[in-house]
Amino acid sequence: MNAHDSAWARHSLLASRRREFLGAPLHALTMAETLAIADEAMTLRRPLHHVVVNVAKLVNMRKNAELQEDVATADVINVDGIGVLWGARLCGVEFPERVAGVDIMINLLGLCAKRGFRPYLLGAEQHVLDAVTKRLAKDHPNLVVAGMRNGYFKPEDEAAIVEAINASDANCLLVAMPTPRKERFLKRYRDELAPSFVMGVGGSFDVYGGKVARAPKLIQAAGLEWLFRVAQEPRRLWRRYYDTNTAYAGLLLREFWNRQQRRNVNS
Repeated sequence: MNAHDSAWARHSLLASRRREFLGAPLHALTMAETLAIADEAMTLRRPLHHVVVNVAKLVNMRKNAELQEDVATADVINVDGIGVLWGARLCGVEFPERVAGVDIMINLLGLCAKRGFRPYLLGAEQHVLDAVTKRLAKDHPNLVVAGMRNGYFKPEDEAAIVEAINASDANCLLVAMPTPRKERFLKRYRDELAPSFVMGVGGSFDVYGGKVARAPKLIQAAGLEWLFRVAQEPRRLWRRYYDTNTAYAGLLLREFWNRQQRRNVNS
């Protein structure tokens, strides 16, 4: 465990809100609490690695030991998917709310604009990055973007990219790459990266830049955001969501049954 791991592990809020569900460590935090911790990390220049967990990632963590380690060793782990939120509550593990990665990112960019922090944007296609930059100029005219780089690069380019990020004097780093690539990148370079707050944001640049439409609030609240995504790209996504949702349902049923059995034995 390195120095900043232990420092955040001793953080009073994070220590008291750490939970476990289906073998994954998670923090029972609200959006406001998550942003306050991000603000603290950037203000104190204390390195913090943040991740979010949804149903697909939770399922894949059980099959991929590397991904499991990448997530488990992060400093802050939020519940992204509403399926994880509902499943945990069903099994008696309470979380205050869903803290979606895209919403964290949008709020974090607002925080950066307000507090004078500088984000670095890494990932997605170049035209998406350009659209994100254009929207940021409209939403937050005073925000200074430290730098940006699209996600199309080779492993041998990574050292130079890390060097460019560090030279940019960025306070936070947002990595818009798919799982497990973003988790692996952040785990591999977390001790070398200079930005205080680093997080993987998956497809959030696509949403913010307008390439992908986000489900309406009502559909999100009903837990059907995944179905909205499948409807937009059925050929590419239906099999992925079918496999992960089916696997998650099986894991959830077994966990619920095991907890009920343990409760009966102890009663």
